[in-house]
Amino acid sequence: MSPVIRPAISLFVALTVVTGVAYPLAATGLARTFFPQQAAGSLIEKDGKAVGSSLIGQSFSDPGHFWGRPSATGPQANNASASSGSNQGPLNPALADAVKGRIEALKAADPGNTAPVPVDLVTASASGLDPHISPAAARYQVNRVAQARKLSAEQVSALVAQHTEGRQLGFLGEPRVNVLTLNLALDQAAAK
Repeated sequence: MSPVIRPAISLFVALTVVTGVAYPLAATGLARTFFPQQAAGSLIEKDGKAVGSSLIGQSFSDPGHFWGRPSATGPQANNASASSGSNQGPLNPALADAVKGRIEALKAADPGNTAPVPVDLVTASASGLDPHISPAAARYQVNRVAQARKLSAEQVSALVAQHTEGRQLGFLGEPRVNVLTLNLALDQAAAK
């Protein structure tokens, strides 16, 4: 072998072991040690079965559940392997039609609600996977959910308040409500 090839192959093998085996194992081990829930996908379990992740939105469409943000992923909604936005700008007629259709669906599900529809209930997030809605979007849906569940609006509002997360570190982001955890708490409250 040439004097250049042998060191090159040795270096290639050594770097493959370090960057392809040792580093991923160390990073995974540290993550599982210090952040076990997050390293496992932030899965939410009910009765010992995973029902979703707190990091990925799910589609709810029945009146007895809170609805999340629309998803722009394809071919099905909230498809984590196809995370992307719709790339439709504010002047795009397709976006205007989609928003109009979503507003009509919200109004049809709760005809007595005359409040303005929060924007996050009719527009998709950049990833298309957002699991959160704003507290205003949750409050907008309280009466519809309460009527469908035969609960008082106060009970449902209390659940929304309990599941409203504040800003991270007190100043980053906006207050938000995780739709899946709120709906699971709602299911539990309605079963009592």
